[in-house]
Amino acid sequence: MKIKILLVDDHQIVLKGISFFLNMQPDFELVGEAHNGQEAVEKAEELNPDIILMDLNMPIMDGIEASTLIAKQNPHIKILVLTSFSDRSHIVPALQSGAIGYMLKDVEPDQLAEAIRSAYKGNIQLHPDIASALLAEVAPNAQPVKEGPGRELMEQLTPRELEVLQLITKGMSNKDIASALTVAEKTVKTHVSSILSKLNMTDRTQAAIYAVQLMNESE
Repeated sequence: MKIKILLVDDHQIVLKGISFFLNMQPDFELVGEAHNGQEAVEKAEELNPDIILMDLNMPIMDGIEASTLIAKQNPHIKILVLTSFSDRSHIVPALQSGAIGYMLKDVEPDQLAEAIRSAYKGNIQLHPDIASALLAEVAPNAQPVKEGPGRELMEQLTPRELEVLQLITKGMSNKDIASALTVAEKTVKTHVSSILSKLNMTDRTQAAIYAVQLMNESE
């Protein structure tokens, strides 16, 4: 079955470019387009897509308000933000509205396609450039790397746990990780629980963003 996609953007050139790319993918079906948030809410109800590629800055109703309404009315629809805004004042509200991911428009086409496929499976998708901007919001108890404690927390992880965490940062589910490491899914769940406990975090998204931030700092 193809992944049904609704594309939401108020710029015709952007719509045409992304539409062309999506239509080239054998496993995608572009079921509709919307030019503002209000249209997106209406077409989400009418077309019942699997994925919505949602712009943020639009007339009549912006993408955050639209995402909030769609998430309440159709929680099974995965919303993937696709925008040019990389500041925290846009990122955090967008994710809090119910979006499963946040991608920037400078993303490589193949990366966007993979993000859509992964989001369809229920995996969080974050553009690498915005991961560090999220750290202060989603992991407020994590100390900055340059102050020391952040890296000390990571050093508590075993080599296998570090390997699992690295795969989590790529948006892989427990099932995908189990397949990649040739272990039981139950084993992966145990590793994830241990990782969260050692990092003093409540969910895998926090841990993934934290790990990406640490890796960025070390480059």
